[in-house]
Amino acid sequence: MPELPEVEVVKRSLGKKIQNLIIKKVKINDANLRYRVNRAEISKLIGKKIKKIERRSKFLIFKTEKTFLFLVHLGMTGKFFFINKKNKKLQTSFYYRLNNKKDRKYDRVTFFFQNKQKLIYNDIRKFGFIKVYDDNSFVDNLHLKNLGPEPLEKKFNYAYLKKYISHRKRIIKDILMDQKCVSGLGNIYVNEILFLSGVRPMRKVKNLKKNEITKIIRNTKKILKMAIKRGGSSIKDFSSDNGKKGAFQRYFKIYGRAGKKCSNVDCNISVIRTVISNRSSFFCKSCQK
Repeated sequence: MPELPEVEVVKRSLGKKIQNLIIKKVKINDANLRYRVNRAEISKLIGKKIKKIERRSKFLIFKTEKTFLFLVHLGMTGKFFFINKKNKKLQTSFYYRLNNKKDRKYDRVTFFFQNKQKLIYNDIRKFGFIKVYDDNSFVDNLHLKNLGPEPLEKKFNYAYLKKYISHRKRIIKDILMDQKCVSGLGNIYVNEILFLSGVRPMRKVKNLKKNEITKIIRNTKKILKMAIKRGGSSIKDFSSDNGKKGAFQRYFKIYGRAGKKCSNVDCNISVIRTVISNRSSFFCKSCQK
């Protein structure tokens, strides 16, 4: 599943391609996504110009010039393809392998713009969704209303996290993965954050010291900024707007390194893999306490 950096790269690449384009037609090949695509609602987008694309957590918000907008979540395998004026297919999101014949089988929804340009939502496993709202009904959106602060915002700081974890008995990995605590973090980046912070994923939050909480905050921001800059991670062949694969996976310090020597130069311990809340977790028993 794409995490915050990957979705941010998708947002930026889509903004370059479809901002200020007018939706001429919408074709639904398969409405059976995580939530069934409402044909009547999505038809309200026809004739509307896309003015802005925003990201909240792992969600994409497409705003039009009028009162309508649509919310997209990529799920496990959702991705966008853009067809330009020259009928060239461009990768803008999470994908496995570019194969026109195979891709067509999983093209679920197509947005048609002027000059024969198209935006195709493709989703193999159909865990993603597209929902249409007007401004008034979007204010208290159930998908977004309970999300915690964005990790790159100033409000995600030591005081906030210290207060959030006080009196809680949970472990730090589960807390960072909880979208109510902080929005957008997923398994890959939480593993990296905790390694860089020297904190084991199974540590009880009530036992965290001030300097450890400070490190977690600082390294969350540092790793996410670095990942966005490098185009995200290509665990599932994530691609940015220019078709290049994300490069951040080349800089993984702990994720996926089970059995390999710890990446810290002065450590000879092998990385351990364990399972926490049904997700793979990686740590070094020497460098993480």
